[in-house]
Amino acid sequence: MFKALWNDESGASAAEYALILAIVGTGIALAAIALGGAISNSMNDAKNCIAAPGAVTCA
Repeated sequence: MFKALWNDESGASAAEYALILAIVGTGIALAAIALGGAISNSMNDAKNCIAAPGAVTCA
């Protein structure tokens, strides 16, 4: 009985897929956080250029 349970690999694929999904999801979340700051800064720059078109940073 224990030998049959030891050799049973039916749940291994699901566990591997879950691990891959967790790693990919973490990567996507970290990228979204990093891009969020850059996008926020770009939007603030655009807002400032609309408010004051003659500013030095507006090109």
